[in-house]
Amino acid sequence: STTSSILQSYNSQKRTVAVDEYFTDGSDDCGNGRERFNICQTLWEKIKMDTEVLQEELNTKILDSLLDFIKRCTSSFQSRTDDWTSHMRASEIPTAALVLGVNVPDHDVTFQSLSELLRKSVTPFAVSVQAKECAALKNLMQKVLERLMGVGVTLEDDEEDTGIHLPHKKVSCSVSALSQWYKSMMKTRAIKSPDKTGGSENGFSQSPPIIVIFKDFEAFNPRVLQDFILICNRYIQELPFIFIFGIATSPSTIQHMLPHSVSSLLCIELFQSLPCTQHLATVIDKLILTSQFPFKLSSKVLQVLVSIFLYHDFSVRNFVKGLQLALLEHFHSQPLSVLCCGKNEALLYAQKLSHQDVEMVRQLPSFMRYVENREPQEQVHLLTSDEGVREVCQRFLKDLRKYHKNYYPVLKCLHSLTSSLPKYPLGKQVRGLALIRPIYMSTISKTLVHYLLGHVMYRLLAKDELVLSLRKCADILKPDKTKKMKSALQQLENYIAKFEQLDSKYFFFFFFFFFLNSTTNYFKICSSAISLLRSYLTPPELQPLNEVCYYSSSGVLRRHLNATPRTSIQTALSHPFYYLQNESLKTDAGTVSNSAPDICIAYKLHLECGRLINLFDWLEAYATVTSAAEGKDPDSEDFGKVDELKHARFIQAVSELEFLGFVKSTKQKTDHVARLTWGGC
Repeated sequence: STTSSILQSYNSQKRTVAVDEYFTDGSDDCGNGRERFNICQTLWEKIKMDTEVLQEELNTKILDSLLDFIKRCTSSFQSRTDDWTSHMRASEIPTAALVLGVNVPDHDVTFQSLSELLRKSVTPFAVSVQAKECAALKNLMQKVLERLMGVGVTLEDDEEDTGIHLPHKKVSCSVSALSQWYKSMMKTRAIKSPDKTGGSENGFSQSPPIIVIFKDFEAFNPRVLQDFILICNRYIQELPFIFIFGIATSPSTIQHMLPHSVSSLLCIELFQSLPCTQHLATVIDKLILTSQFPFKLSSKVLQVLVSIFLYHDFSVRNFVKGLQLALLEHFHSQPLSVLCCGKNEALLYAQKLSHQDVEMVRQLPSFMRYVENREPQEQVHLLTSDEGVREVCQRFLKDLRKYHKNYYPVLKCLHSLTSSLPKYPLGKQVRGLALIRPIYMSTISKTLVHYLLGHVMYRLLAKDELVLSLRKCADILKPDKTKKMKSALQQLENYIAKFEQLDSKYFFFFFFFFFLNSTTNYFKICSSAISLLRSYLTPPELQPLNEVCYYSSSGVLRRHLNATPRTSIQTALSHPFYYLQNESLKTDAGTVSNSAPDICIAYKLHLECGRLINLFDWLEAYATVTSAAEGKDPDSEDFGKVDELKHARFIQAVSELEFLGFVKSTKQKTDHVARLTWGGC
């Protein structure tokens, strides 16, 4: 058929391409392609590693709390007394309600860390289950037993092979079988490590608990959960069960899904994870608003990533994937990104810039602005001498690094002071300042200083509150080793020392005299603060050679991350050459080649119809187009004739269009279908 011949032709043109060849377009002489790929890969590995470390640090508190809870439950299970309270607790299954938030894509990382921590320090008997694999009670029981025991589990109503081949012999799917297996395991452990302290050689307790983690609690069938809990509760004296419910919405979900007769069998303790917005703020602070990484995002690109986070999934994991995509796009589309690396490597690459690279530097908007502001003699030198451009590039790269080292500390100091202002004019998070359009930053800096000091006077800040705010700024500036930042830090510490020496009782009178009676001091502080902000908060777009480090194609990023499936499908059906890249499919706008795939031909023909489409007329039109593709004589009798093969291909094409949602069957006329989409021409 025509479709199969096109696909065979397309497959014959395919070849295996190494990843780095995408940066070189398959040619070895493409400037710095492999170097850009290696730098991109190195940067991403470092960002990925720092993200994982940050994730572990943020999850440490809640994981430690869960670990303490499980250890307490384990010790209470082993040391049961005969009092009434212990008997009541002994009939309840310890349950941890872990509220993780609606950022579901991030949950897998948390549960993976939790499972590894439990198997390492608490018990080897920890399993995780998801709702999609536990549609019925028997499926849930089977998954739990298989993952605990490591053997195949047979269901009573399953007589045929399930296709899952696990080691050892199969056992029946029941909690009684699990109880027998657990007792045999405990006897084996006691024989292998007969220590008198009651512990084991791996550091586990004498009777390690059986932990079942329900990753997506809300997605489970309530009836399945209820039956499973009731069955496990009957064996609580023999098996030390502990449940962990992964909750995305609210703890009240437990009450909605489990009746009181079931929830009363659980001893529930609530655990709340860090809010995803706070997690995002930490990621932005550590990965983006830092001079540690040479790769930077423009304010528009950062706005796209933050908007997708806030309005779609609240997933920090997907935010980092968007950052990875921006990193890849930058190094792939910008040949001069080879200079976006460490200081020494960047200077070395700048010395080795080829003539082609130098010409690309001259075409950068930031470099052109710099040349326009130079003297005529220097302009001629920069436009004619490659060596002069290389020397200037080295100086620009050094200045860009110094700019980043000063820009981010001052930005964070500004946020520390403005975060206490009424109604948060510059946002609650530091990213609010980073998202301000660069052309407004200088105006905001001047207005903000007067507003900030005026607000201080209006509220008559207490001494401790003012000193605390200044201390935060000093702590932000301390790690910076540049001379200008050290000077600013020394000036700030002098003000802090003066305020600390004052008695709190007379602080108001000093403050009143200092600002109102001595205008010189007031305007001196204002002018110094304004000059500091203007010096270090200049827009990144004004820095020469900023295109080397900053990725600014927000439209490309939005198109990739905010995909529009309907538009992509219509493009593929209307213009198959766009995806298949087959020369025979090239046509004028608004037309489709008669050698196009069947579904494309059927789609194009259906666009010419009204609300109801006659299937017979549609089939005849399709047969005419495909006959032309086969090269038949239009005057012959067989031209446009419907044979069995064409009929089958047409039915398949219509079925595919129905599956994609373009047409549907209708009861108005039996030999017609209804068209569902419009404006696709």
